[in-house]
Amino acid sequence: MTHTLDGRTETLRVLLERQFQEHADQLTELTVHSRQRDHGGHDPDTLRQLIEAARQGVADTAQALQRMSEGTYGVCEGCGGEIPMARLEILPWARSCVPCQHRR
Repeated sequence: MTHTLDGRTETLRVLLERQFQEHADQLTELTVHSRQRDHGGHDPDTLRQLIEAARQGVADTAQALQRMSEGTYGVCEGCGGEIPMARLEILPWARSCVPCQHRR
């Protein structure tokens, strides 16, 4: 799986690209709201948290897409083992297997 994109991984790539665009669009919209006098109807603290969540979403999906292009997608950064497809289907931006995630 690390060197070729099978059908499931290709589906995850499409999902990650869509999620990346959604997070980027949300970040743009929230940034515009942050510059408005009424913050677009958001509480300033909530708006900051939403912006940070959108930034993290952009970063997570961009990193996963980068790993795909490098051929390291689905490889655990902790132990070097394969991240199960079931985990990637739930968290397509996952960087570690469940045991390594629990050790963090």
